[in-house]
Amino acid sequence: MPSQITQRRRARRSASTSSRPVWLFDLDNTLHRASHAIFPAINAAMTQYIIDALGVDRAEADRLRLGYVRRYGATLMGLARHHQIDPHDFLRVVHTFPDLAAMVRAERGLARLLAALPGRKLILTNGPEAYARAVLAELGIERHFEQVIAIEHMRRRGVWHAKPDMPVLRRVLREARVRVADVVLVEDTRGHLKRYRRLGIRTVWIVGHLIAAPRKDGSLSRLPGAGRPHYVDCRVRSLKSLRRLTTSRGAHAVD
Repeated sequence: MPSQITQRRRARRSASTSSRPVWLFDLDNTLHRASHAIFPAINAAMTQYIIDALGVDRAEADRLRLGYVRRYGATLMGLARHHQIDPHDFLRVVHTFPDLAAMVRAERGLARLLAALPGRKLILTNGPEAYARAVLAELGIERHFEQVIAIEHMRRRGVWHAKPDMPVLRRVLREARVRVADVVLVEDTRGHLKRYRRLGIRTVWIVGHLIAAPRKDGSLSRLPGAGRPHYVDCRVRSLKSLRRLTTSRGAHAVD
């Protein structure tokens, strides 16, 4: 006869599979190809901002920009913690693009693909809200998301945080009245997927917008979207692929 613990586990699994999923989408290189023009522009703007604000040379500015991303998940985090910069000014300057329409690239039929996915949909991004909404509007998909959770919304007690911060995600889900068992995280960044998988969240790694990084000899490294790590429930190249999975195997195809 099953123990009480086993019965409770089965009940939780049954409740999870009977409810509709809550899709938690990253933005850049997930819903659009930020690597095409936007990421290079953001990186250049960040480097220039650091040069102007801190009075360092370009090599040092690049070192700080990349180092803070690796250490904290976002350049802003390091600048806010270790230097006297205005986070809101930094975000505004490096994420404002007068020619955004010419920079955005996405797969065809994006709005239709999102509309076909069953369940609620939210955005979780380390970018600022104004930028996220501008991109969503340019893509014509803003109406499909009930909430945009941007880096400004990840502060705790006045301290800036960013993905993949665990307490931030727990708070975000609690405030949105979302159960962890219902969440499907769609991301291009493996580190974020790995961290959040520990909460029991289902993970989808989308790789179609990733690009190979150049080696020192000028050749291209192996594509970063190769293979499927153990913490990734499902690996897809596009949202079209994700839609096909949910159609052929049900909304919980990434279980």
